[in-house]
Amino acid sequence: MSPDPSSDPSSSSPVWTPTDYWAMTRALDLARAAVDLGEVPVGAVVLDPLGRLLAQAHNLRETLEDPTAHAERLVLTWAARGLGTWRLEGCTLYVTLEPCVMCAGAIVLARVARVVYATNDPKAGACSSLYRILDDSRLNHRPQVEYGLFAREAGDLLRAFFRARRRPRADVPVDTSPSGSVPFW
Repeated sequence: MSPDPSSDPSSSSPVWTPTDYWAMTRALDLARAAVDLGEVPVGAVVLDPLGRLLAQAHNLRETLEDPTAHAERLVLTWAARGLGTWRLEGCTLYVTLEPCVMCAGAIVLARVARVVYATNDPKAGACSSLYRILDDSRLNHRPQVEYGLFAREAGDLLRAFFRARRRPRADVPVDTSPSGSVPFW
């Protein structure tokens, strides 16, 4: 899945640095680790202005039974604790999936300087797919946004995860009757 230049929130095609490659590779590794916990495979890392790792996380919604435990929100919280301030000025967030509305709001509030995400989220994306929160001139902060680095790998990981979740389980009865008497769960 390659980026659509017409919906690209950044002004030009990004030039990826070795640090970008390293950070997104780490985020993909975290996303893969999430699968082992039954979590949607999204990973995120925050680097400080000098490119040092401040925090890393993957989704933990199922594990923590917390609807806000998205990788981005967790990593922003942990990075802020590590810095001793909620202001993540000069920091870069790398995430494998386009942030949702909640996470985009947290990114703005944290004053993250730059966001790099791998692949678009056509169902919940708030950077370019459904909304453009990070580029909204009405807000007091607008980070630089770039996407497409390892888009295919991140997209493939997500598709494989959801394909496996949709596969029928042997222990769940399949309704073959015309009356539909077996529950649909």
